[in-house]
Amino acid sequence: MPANVPVNLYWSATIYDRETHTLIRDLPWSSRSSHSPGLQENADGSVEIAFGPQPPPDRPQNWIPTDPGGAFEVIFRFYGPEKALFDKSWQLPDIQSAAFIQIE
Repeated sequence: MPANVPVNLYWSATIYDRETHTLIRDLPWSSRSSHSPGLQENADGSVEIAFGPQPPPDRPQNWIPTDPGGAFEVIFRFYGPEKALFDKSWQLPDIQSAAFIQIE
């Protein structure tokens, strides 16, 4: 999530089961938001959110768990949106794929 999201309240990212479009069962949580306790920001104020069956080793508090055997979809919500969201002068960038090595 880029720095300075144009909202008055908060933003959130929530995952859903791709097949049923419902929350994925039996996961400890299904979303992260700018209000999530312990969420780590980068030095520039941006936030990296990780989606996957295992947490990234460097930022587990920014992780949204997924079902390892199923596909998922992500919905971003913006509460208290400001003008830049409506006039599209600010746009959410595409989700990028990243790989990390799980150290056990």
